[in-house]
Amino acid sequence: MASLASMATTILLARHGETDWNLERRVQGHTDRPLNGTGHAQALALAKTLAHEPLEAVYASDLSRAYETARAVAEPRRLPVRTLPELREKDFGTWEGLTDEEILSRFPDARRGHWGDGETHEDVAGRVVAALRTIAERHPGATVLVVSHGGPLRAVLSHCSAAGDGPIENCHVARLEIEGVDFRWLD
Repeated sequence: MASLASMATTILLARHGETDWNLERRVQGHTDRPLNGTGHAQALALAKTLAHEPLEAVYASDLSRAYETARAVAEPRRLPVRTLPELREKDFGTWEGLTDEEILSRFPDARRGHWGDGETHEDVAGRVVAALRTIAERHPGATVLVVSHGGPLRAVLSHCSAAGDGPIENCHVARLEIEGVDFRWLD
């Protein structure tokens, strides 16, 4: 029989529901924007989609859009939402609040993949992967919901050698297994 410490943890890694800035294609980053009406509906739909998942715990970024999404799933189960700032979206620095068009106009290097004066992709991946390992260590063999943001999801999918470059829809769920230092993308 495998020891509890070596049991794989299933992480359901979800992106938050929609905000007004998502609609306007504004970079949110660490800026704390709430869900809009569509985002609340998406969060409730996520709760229905995950209703039969045997969740032991629910974690979220400490930004309200992720917390509100996680709360929609956690409350009917009477589970607390544990917030971790390490699950936040990338800090985009001076780009936050700007639209894609404004960024390309003000920062022509953006066309060549230079992503501003905020965190690097590697910084985001490092903190998010470390946070997910900690969550897996706390819940060996369990299924855990983690609600975060598009950038962290792409970073984790890339870490798992899965396709992580394209857009990730609001309330999309990626299923991962974490066992020790190994991450496996399931779907």
